[in-house]
Amino acid sequence: MRKPIMAGNWKMYKNPAETTAFFEKFRPLVEKAEHCEVVICPPYTDIAAAVAAAQGTRIGIGAQDLYWVKEGAFTGEVSGPMIKACGCSHVLVGHSERRQYFEETNATVLQRTIAAMDAGLTPIVCVGEKLADRESGETEAVLSLQFRGGIALLSPEQFARIVIAYEPVWAIGTGKTATPEIAADAHRAIRGQVRGHYGAAAGDAVRILYGGSVKPDNVRVLMAQPEIDGVLVGGASLDANSFASIVNF
Repeated sequence: MRKPIMAGNWKMYKNPAETTAFFEKFRPLVEKAEHCEVVICPPYTDIAAAVAAAQGTRIGIGAQDLYWVKEGAFTGEVSGPMIKACGCSHVLVGHSERRQYFEETNATVLQRTIAAMDAGLTPIVCVGEKLADRESGETEAVLSLQFRGGIALLSPEQFARIVIAYEPVWAIGTGKTATPEIAADAHRAIRGQVRGHYGAAAGDAVRILYGGSVKPDNVRVLMAQPEIDGVLVGGASLDANSFASIVNF
């Protein structure tokens, strides 16, 4: 059985005080949630507050991105060892907003993924198609390209340490959600690519999360799909009650 991961991506929201207040409400709501792993990815400036507030719980803290060099003259960047030293366990890699706004490529996704593992972090590697890709029937081709260029170059041992998140770009922050069937089809295609490249056991073991306007009122039908191993939640993870409802689906 693949243990679900319920992850929250706070994007560019909350300050340290708001982070502490969130956890004060959130912690008691999920303290009995042993059926899944819980990960929250706040902005860099909130990581220290989140790690402190999550101490003594099973809640993991992740960063939203990392640079692939350990240290150096790279103004504005944050490295894997720095993130790990702050107390993080996870890091998002290749989120669609990084691809869309900051010129992330499949090649840099691969570099960041390897750097994350070298630092002892678990990378949550994001893939997903745009609306035009889906409407033109290119979803599987896009997912295959992202897989081959950003994931499939990992060794089998490296691959066993990552989590994949399927995020249809057209469903992120738009209020649109892929139907459970659409999401499951995409997850099935990704898992098929894994099986074809890494073998059946790796395909059975890898956890693939769904991200795209996940809310308390749709999480149950999404999680009912055997192919979906958890969710990567945006806006609904900013409210303690809302995200707790998702965790306790």
